[in-house]
Amino acid sequence: MAELKNRSAYFEYAIEDKFIAGMVLLGTEIKSIRAGKVSFNDSFCYFSKGELYVKSLHIAEYSHGTSSNHDPLRERKLLLTKRELRKMENKMKERGYTIVPLRMFITDKSLAKMEIGIGKGKKLHDKRDSIKAREADRELRRQFK
Repeated sequence: MAELKNRSAYFEYAIEDKFIAGMVLLGTEIKSIRAGKVSFNDSFCYFSKGELYVKSLHIAEYSHGTSSNHDPLRERKLLLTKRELRKMENKMKERGYTIVPLRMFITDKSLAKMEIGIGKGKKLHDKRDSIKAREADRELRRQFK
């Protein structure tokens, strides 16, 4: 299975720091992730009682699941070390920072992991710069083919 990326996160935020976090999942959730049925639309991370959770991450119900299927939008706990959590919490106290999910992947040991990033929201002119850089890069690749 290929990794699932949150492409809009890099457009909306200037990512400063990245972390790899484990996730607390149910059985039908991991099966849906392996099938690639994940949507990052409007998902974000927040702290609650010193623990980090991801909210609005849509993992579709498993197609062969029974009545024990999971809720697609349930909040999921992220697993990080205490040191990483403290570092992130201190950064979140500064104004304008947010924690966004960047990508989700399955490791060699068949564990689902999520890469999260601490970022600051981009202003409109920053987004325009991103679009210009992407267009220029695309034009260069087109010329060298």
